Amino acid sequence: MNAVAAPSRTAAAATALAARYAKVRARSVALAAPLSAEDAMVQSMPDASPTKWHLAHTTWFFERFVLASLPAYAPFDADWHYLFNSYYQSIGPAHARPQRGLLSRPSLDEVLQFRSVVDQRVIAALQADTLDEQARRQLLLGLHHEQQHQELLLTDIKHALWSNPLQPAYRDDLAHPGGSASPLTWIARAEQIIEIGAPAWPAHPDFAYDNESPVHRVLVPAHALASRPVSNAEFRQFVEAGGYREPGHWMSEGWTLCQQEHWQHPLYWNEALHREFTLAGWRPLDPDAPVCHLSYFEADAYARWAGARLPTEFEWEAAAAGTPLAGNFADNDALHPAAPREDAAPGHPSQLFGDVWEWTSSAYGAYPGFRTFEGNLGEYNGKFMCGQWVLRGGSCATPADHIRPSYRNFFAPSARWQFAGLRLAKDAA
Repeated sequence: MNAVAAPSRTAAAATALAARYAKVRARSVALAAPLSAEDAMVQSMPDASPTKWHLAHTTWFFERFVLASLPAYAPFDADWHYLFNSYYQSIGPAHARPQRGLLSRPSLDEVLQFRSVVDQRVIAALQADTLDEQARRQLLLGLHHEQQHQELLLTDIKHALWSNPLQPAYRDDLAHPGGSASPLTWIARAEQIIEIGAPAWPAHPDFAYDNESPVHRVLVPAHALASRPVSNAEFRQFVEAGGYREPGHWMSEGWTLCQQEHWQHPLYWNEALHREFTLAGWRPLDPDAPVCHLSYFEADAYARWAGARLPTEFEWEAAAAGTPLAGNFADNDALHPAAPREDAAPGHPSQLFGDVWEWTSSAYGAYPGFRTFEGNLGEYNGKFMCGQWVLRGGSCATPADHIRPSYRNFFAPSARWQFAGLRLAKDAA
């Protein structure tokens, strides 16, 4: 009897990639499953996108950047390239972002059919080994891109449901883990020179976005970092002390926005400051859970009021180095920040990963020697390096296998609808 040949390294890699592709793609459909077709086309503000658009855009990405590399490939519907392009101007015009909620056609069923057809074609191409190396790299990038959109799907539908006068729940069966916040302590760090960032992919096999590279050395002055994120109870003290009425705590632009938008407390809190709107509907405000849905301006104002500051992204990454990648992620199916069930070891920060993205004081810019991804995907990150601020650590809506210590999220300082909170820092005494 002839021995069965072991699968080639290439075949094994293709099998693993196909399995990951199927898992990520199924997760997006599962996230959309609790929603009606009407829910799926709602766009409650220009910065958010309808669920249907997220499902279609991520599929368009695989069709345009993976399947289009195949000879004589015919698109599912060529007219949809315009509808579901986001901001890749180098490959053609796109439907205006604030008007995505007008796309009643194609229907949700047609979008789901689009996903099914593209999935079949991608899996078939992987099994037949007809994708070249560039297409496989772009497929892997597309999976991380889709995981970003999974988080956006949740934050966007949360805002849409909250904007509905009925304020219905996305799901009423979400887990509600309990816990208690330990007393906040300070973890001191001496001045040091550290390596920041991730090796450039794809030259290095471990995936990282272009904005995380190259690895470089940074001088981090002596400082202290809070042992945990700021809690709801602590932020409520700021609100009750008149924090939203005292301009001395605020950046000028933030104060102007606070007045224009009549901010009085974090997004989704009720006026009595004892309940908050969640993806499970209205729930009592957990005093020990990390505060979330803060803009950079609110996070910075609280830090000033507390006699502290926001950490730099380098201070944050130095603390995260060597910390286990564990936390309250989307995989836990709570989809809301929670207080920890057990304390971190003395001298080690807790909840660096999961629960809430943590605003830093670092503007989103290029690292020394930064290079964008090649080709059209060079538009992915680099062109947004203006007027944005860096957040670190992931959130309760982030897939666990999507985050790493070097990951740099970024949003405009006015953004409130993401699961964003803060951790305090201060200079060395």
